[in-house]
Amino acid sequence: MEQGLVERAQSGDRDAFGDLARQAGDRLYAIALRIVRDRDLAGDVTQQTLVRIWREIPRLRDPERFDAWSYRLVVNACYDELRRHAPRTVAIEGWDTAVPDASLTVHDRDQIERGFRQLSPDQRAVVILQYYLDYSLPEIAATLGIPGGTVRSRLHYARQTLRAALEADARQSLNGSGAR
Repeated sequence: MEQGLVERAQSGDRDAFGDLARQAGDRLYAIALRIVRDRDLAGDVTQQTLVRIWREIPRLRDPERFDAWSYRLVVNACYDELRRHAPRTVAIEGWDTAVPDASLTVHDRDQIERGFRQLSPDQRAVVILQYYLDYSLPEIAATLGIPGGTVRSRLHYARQTLRAALEADARQSLNGSGAR
């Protein structure tokens, strides 16, 4: 984000905040969708996050950290919504909402989606920050406000869960093709 734009929004400039919201909105929505796995809920989370950003931006100490700060807010809003909606069944949406990865087949994306469904929201958050936003482990820890060891642990268990899901899917495919 442009530091000057953030500073103007911090001073109460509504137009500057509107520009910030337009620039950050799609990224915040993409993160929310990947965590909550429901388009409507992700839209709600994004709106809640933008309102919270507007209220709290005057207290942001370092305008250069706006992106990391806003990512932390959206991840926390996702956690809150998932806790609030835990009893209901959440509709699963596709993994890719932005530009599809041409190197992945539909079958590959389906496999990844099935594995991703097995992850907890905490695990989804660290996977998204590392692989979708290309954050380093220290950046993930700072963004989520958790220790680096917790980040490593969540990534480890997330990879383990994804690997197990993909291996189970592969075994099922082999058994299914041999039965024909």
